[in-house]
Amino acid sequence: MRTGFHIDEVYLRHITPEGHPERVARMEQLLRLAARSDRLGVSVLPATRRATHDELARVHDPFYVNILEGAAGRSLMLDPDTFMSPDSYDVACRAAGGVLDLVDRVMAGDLDNGFAAVRPPGHHAESDHAMGFCLFNNIAVAAAHAMEKHGLERVLVLDWDVHHCNGTQQMFWDESRVLLVSLHQFPFYPGTGAAEETGGRDAAGHTVNIPMSGGWGDDEYAAAFHHVVRPVAEAFAPQLVLVSAGFDAHADDPLGGMRVSDAGFDAMAGAVLDIAARFAGGRCVAVLEGGYDLAALERCTEIVLKRMQSPRAAVAVHNGAAGRFAPTLAAIRAAQAGHWNL
Repeated sequence: MRTGFHIDEVYLRHITPEGHPERVARMEQLLRLAARSDRLGVSVLPATRRATHDELARVHDPFYVNILEGAAGRSLMLDPDTFMSPDSYDVACRAAGGVLDLVDRVMAGDLDNGFAAVRPPGHHAESDHAMGFCLFNNIAVAAAHAMEKHGLERVLVLDWDVHHCNGTQQMFWDESRVLLVSLHQFPFYPGTGAAEETGGRDAAGHTVNIPMSGGWGDDEYAAAFHHVVRPVAEAFAPQLVLVSAGFDAHADDPLGGMRVSDAGFDAMAGAVLDIAARFAGGRCVAVLEGGYDLAALERCTEIVLKRMQSPRAAVAVHNGAAGRFAPTLAAIRAAQAGHWNL
């Protein structure tokens, strides 16, 4: 398989305050991984493209894009968790542009799949404001691009970050061409993501929230994939699969409260790539979100890259010891009744 790994030293130029979890060291760790690209067998792709104002404005309010552009060259606190340094606007445009570049390469057949190791992350950014370390919503920009430029009618966005993707949900609440599936710790920041949040009138059922209780791990995530993710993805039959790949549900992560192991992330990656192979010609692009234990971040990124190169050898996602997941499954079935056969 031809796998692209988008990463660049430019992402070191987004500076956050001392002690902030979303820090330069995350990218330094992944740049060391990229230096071993020969061993990984991937094509390392630099940041040669900036998302344009129009590309960002497909999902963001143009006035909001203008505000961030006007803040370029300054250091600002946008909210208690989210900061801009002098280069952050340019870096954020390149982060979104890097994901767009991977999507275009995959859609053109130059790559089978790819992973974009970018920062700042994106899935908390809403249409008109920054939030939760995020400036522009990279994966939402990419999904809108896939529909606008490549004419796709069915894009699956799967988010396994420990935090709910409030921004991605808000942007596609009424968009029936997108199926958004989120597995996230709940209750937890940012407070959204209940099973009952299923999409707007024009896209009812196209938001599928899978709230995971703190302390759950591989078995519960396996049950969620078996009982929810696979059935809805198969019924939707996506033409492209996008993954918000946060690794803060890892047992070693200092911010999350979940117990997913390296093997658990391997299993989830394998399941997602199997869906892409069966319905989307293998087309899959993963985008880095969270993940704040540096060693786990590197290991899990490498795991996903390796799985992208051998999706047919995927670790099976089994039923697992799903007893603790049963009440959550019942709530999802009730919320999604009439939309999906779960």
